[in-house]
Amino acid sequence: MGTDITVRAEGPEGGGAALDQVAILTGSAFVITAALLVVGYLHRTRRITWLGAAADRLGAWSNRPGWVALPLAVFITTILTAMLGFIWDVSLHIGRGRDEGPLANPAHYFIMVGLFFLLVAGMLAILLPLDEKPGPAAIRITRNWYAPVGGVLMAAAGLYALIGFPLDDIWHRLFGQDVTLWGPTHLMLIGGAGLSLVAVLLLEFEGRLDKPDPERADGRWMWLVRTFAFGGLLIGLSVYQVEFDFGVPQFRLVFQPMLMVAAAAVALIAARYTLGRGAALVAVIFAMIVRGVIAVFVGPVLGAPNNAFPLYLGMAVVVELMGLLPLARKPLWWGAATGLAVATVGLWLESLWVGEMFVDSWPMGMWPEALAMAVPVGIAGGALGVMLGFVLRGEQLPRPAIRRGVVVAAVLIAAAATANGLRTEVPENATATVRLSDAPAVDGGRMVTADVTVSPSDVVSSDAEWVQILSWQGGTGAATPGRGLVVDELREVGRGHYVSTRSVPAHGEWKTVLRLHDGTVLTSLPVYLPDDPAIGAQGVPAVGDFTRPFVSEITVLQRERSFDHPAWLYTAACLIVLVCSLALIWALSWGAARLNLAYRADVRSAKILASSDR
Repeated sequence: MGTDITVRAEGPEGGGAALDQVAILTGSAFVITAALLVVGYLHRTRRITWLGAAADRLGAWSNRPGWVALPLAVFITTILTAMLGFIWDVSLHIGRGRDEGPLANPAHYFIMVGLFFLLVAGMLAILLPLDEKPGPAAIRITRNWYAPVGGVLMAAAGLYALIGFPLDDIWHRLFGQDVTLWGPTHLMLIGGAGLSLVAVLLLEFEGRLDKPDPERADGRWMWLVRTFAFGGLLIGLSVYQVEFDFGVPQFRLVFQPMLMVAAAAVALIAARYTLGRGAALVAVIFAMIVRGVIAVFVGPVLGAPNNAFPLYLGMAVVVELMGLLPLARKPLWWGAATGLAVATVGLWLESLWVGEMFVDSWPMGMWPEALAMAVPVGIAGGALGVMLGFVLRGEQLPRPAIRRGVVVAAVLIAAAATANGLRTEVPENATATVRLSDAPAVDGGRMVTADVTVSPSDVVSSDAEWVQILSWQGGTGAATPGRGLVVDELREVGRGHYVSTRSVPAHGEWKTVLRLHDGTVLTSLPVYLPDDPAIGAQGVPAVGDFTRPFVSEITVLQRERSFDHPAWLYTAACLIVLVCSLALIWALSWGAARLNLAYRADVRSAKILASSDR
């Protein structure tokens, strides 16, 4: 019986992309950038008129200036493209494993096109204004060229996301491929796209106060469009949860409720405060439709693993009910109180959906820590949502000390909750004795069930987050078990003794792992791993009876990772990504404050805002 098996990468592959693929991607980026610059130059020098004419035609239909209408039309197309590619990409990594290269994964094309045209959408908003200053808050670029704040922020979010691509390749060369959504550079890619929705809302606000036809009131359709934007923000803030959606989280389960509360508190409270009754519910319905369509398309249609998604319906109901209280007359306090309600009552309602639809339900023993993380995040998120509503309604923000304090406190609360969630431990001298029994084969592939005895028996309680056998990366397709993902939730039959509830694959390219998560304990051991000579990783056979030690999950689930580097280098790389992320958050906060101050001080805008206030 083996007890010391090397499963990590020691070979040449699993790192950065091949240089020919880097050259193709770099060349493509230069070509698209050059084309954008040429078109922008010709437009700015009035040598072409079709770009401005197309923007104005869209603007006439929506009663928004062309520098809002065309960028937002491009944005809607590009963000849905990127979202489809993102979910598909995660499913392919779960179902197949690492990429042979960035151009070998079809989902990457959707992501790259989507994120690049996110930058293009922002640049269009910057380039389009010719004979006008787009609002009193516009940013001066040259003597007679001004850009809307929302456009600059949208371009900044797109640039932040795109920077993640070269940084990701450098990261892989230094540290190996981190096949997890929560790799630092991966968070840049998805975070830039998610936070770009804030820029979209700000750009639409600028356009709403500079309508081509000021006498034409917005109808119900424009209210719906603005509500859908908040639904998009809800989706964007939920992207960090997608590993939980597929049932393959590589971090503690306590993160999931906190992330749900953060997304709902900011997006739904902002929607309700900005647009009034029903906005939170409509935003949730829109998010459900988008995520539902993508889930069906990626799963059954494309043959990738299934994914669930947060419902948020109970949280939206809580927000709507809180909006009926007299406390709503004190918006900042109302936002904080509503965030508290979302993090308690709303979270309990969401747990019912999670228990029915997700692979991993929330055990009772997790709730105290979950609430300790979610409640402060919900309160801070609610205050942030109301302050975003202040800007989008043209109401005066609190004085600088308060508004800056709220933003800084929210960042620190999120950081503290994240730091707590990252606390993990691997129990010393813990092992599992596993007895495998053959089950009926599927397409000639070996399937097994397991009888597992954990030693010592008190390593895991009877209320653990999960004790399961995960089989993944065996290949996608309708004929493949689970389309590449099978999770066997083990049933406890005695103290430290568990048995299978379903059979799992133990053949071919499948990676089958016994996982244990109880509180801060997060550990696993290999049941079956294939030889992987490309990364120099030794296979682990699924023999009938074996005893193996529990090890850190990252060494089993992320075999491509390299640990042959100084600790300071990894820390420094993480800090660089953190600085970039904080810079984007600062830019969005600065832009919102600039808009608020400028439009409240502008006489014409102030009259429009006053006439539209509830």
